[in-house]
Amino acid sequence: MTSLSPRAHNGRLVVGITGRIGAGKTSAAKYISSTYGFQYLRYSEVLSTWLAADSKNKTELQTLGWEVMEKGLQSELNRRLIEQIVPDTNAVVDGLRHPLDYTSLRSVFQSSFRLIFLDAGSDTRWGHVKGVGRYSTFEEFLVADSHSVEQQIELLRPHATLTIKNEGSLAELYTKMDSAVELFRKEGRV
Repeated sequence: MTSLSPRAHNGRLVVGITGRIGAGKTSAAKYISSTYGFQYLRYSEVLSTWLAADSKNKTELQTLGWEVMEKGLQSELNRRLIEQIVPDTNAVVDGLRHPLDYTSLRSVFQSSFRLIFLDAGSDTRWGHVKGVGRYSTFEEFLVADSHSVEQQIELLRPHATLTIKNEGSLAELYTKMDSAVELFRKEGRV
């Protein structure tokens, strides 16, 4: 088992990505991973593996996520995610949804941890997810977006190192991710 004691950054960077459904978290995280060679981790995959959920159905994962939060198991979810982060490797974590996610990553990775909050209006976010099989109607999307597990996300905004508005094209999002990584490098974190 991996120790959850604070780890010196030694030049590494651990970036967390948060935001509402359809804000572009996965696109941003996978771009950082593929472009800069960061290890990619996703909370929903850790949750699914931990609870042996065969389905990747968003509604079922939201329900499992809420049960984890409600039962006070968020620390265990974070422990399981953190133990998967390869030592001395840059990592990007997709899908922080709870303040304890931030607290856990920050306490372990200290100054090498940075949080990006992706912000976009509901119409833009619906445009990102419609047609990809998750939600068949805007109303269904709004129901998912109002699920209890999603309501904790706004509590992460004050902790964000950067809040990035994602109302444009995918290319524009990637440019903003390049700028974020460049900023973190200038700060001496990478």
